[in-house]
Amino acid sequence: MMSARERMNIISAYQQVGTYRGAAAICGTTHKTVKRVIERQDSGEPAPARRPRPANYEAVRDLAAQAVKGSRSRISAKRLLPQARAAGYAGSDRNFRRLVAQEKQSWRRDHGRGRPT
Repeated sequence: MMSARERMNIISAYQQVGTYRGAAAICGTTHKTVKRVIERQDSGEPAPARRPRPANYEAVRDLAAQAVKGSRSRISAKRLLPQARAAGYAGSDRNFRRLVAQEKQSWRRDHGRGRPT
């Protein structure tokens, strides 16, 4: 999918150069892409809506949630990452740390630190 910025770059390059192939050379794309963008812009048709993509850690979210629950939010993402990799997680360490942080925050929201009454 192409971002709005990329579409605007293609349109402005086409307006400067006046040819599909010239604009394609400037933008680093193909002349067919330039033609499609320009024709869509001239017809007034809106850009196609982008479908949201699931995060790359969704496949191991349950694993992280169970580990956080089992450790009462004490486990670190660093210790959990090898298990996630074995379960098929191929994303970055940083994204996985974000997932574990989300799960810890969720667990802590449901399990307060106050004294039992």
